Amino acid sequence: MRILTFIVMGIVLLSACKKDSPKAPEKADLIAPAKNSECTPVQDDGANSSLVRFNWKAADHTENYELRVKNLNTDAVFSKSTTGTVEIVSLDKGTPFSWQVITTNSETNTATESDVWLFYNPGSQTDHVPFPAEIISPVQGSTAFKDINNKVSLKWSGFDLDGDIVGFTVYFSAENPPTDLLSEVKANVDEVEVGVVSNTLYFWKVVTTDGKGNISTSDISEFKTR
Repeated sequence: MRILTFIVMGIVLLSACKKDSPKAPEKADLIAPAKNSECTPVQDDGANSSLVRFNWKAADHTENYELRVKNLNTDAVFSKSTTGTVEIVSLDKGTPFSWQVITTNSETNTATESDVWLFYNPGSQTDHVPFPAEIISPVQGSTAFKDINNKVSLKWSGFDLDGDIVGFTVYFSAENPPTDLLSEVKANVDEVEVGVVSNTLYFWKVVTTDGKGNISTSDISEFKTR
């Protein structure tokens, strides 16, 4: 009986000493600049730039935040590491940007990415270039399943502050960058089907055109078929 008691006590002590597994940082929820918007700068920072305030919600199990802001005209990326949830950055006027926040902690090797939001830092422009189309499906780097007709649906989302998108041009191929014209569709279309074969890596992109002839090009997305 005494031996059994010692065994039970040992199990209880081991359970009490066992530490919980480290938790990965959660995703940060973005606040401002708002998605698909023209931001309101804090103040001018010279003739060609202004100060923009970035804000996001604190994420659980997070010790550090990395703010990434990308100039969509030049693809230049500004990166800042911080423990807070507010940063002010000097950005070019009259320019579209994307931004996101990446969360990390010292207990895991996991880096969790937030959503990516697009916005304009206003300038003297009277019209806006459409934002690059957002690739919805297939998700970047994923495996896509063909339907019974050996086709996959390509889906995206487009947005223009002026609301004058006239159409999208979709390029698709098994080569990177994709150069084969798949389809030209009007502004109210955001999905096309394409024939594919199994076990093949495909690349695609979407070019958005507005009523003034302005164009923007999405990032190249890839997926593999099964």
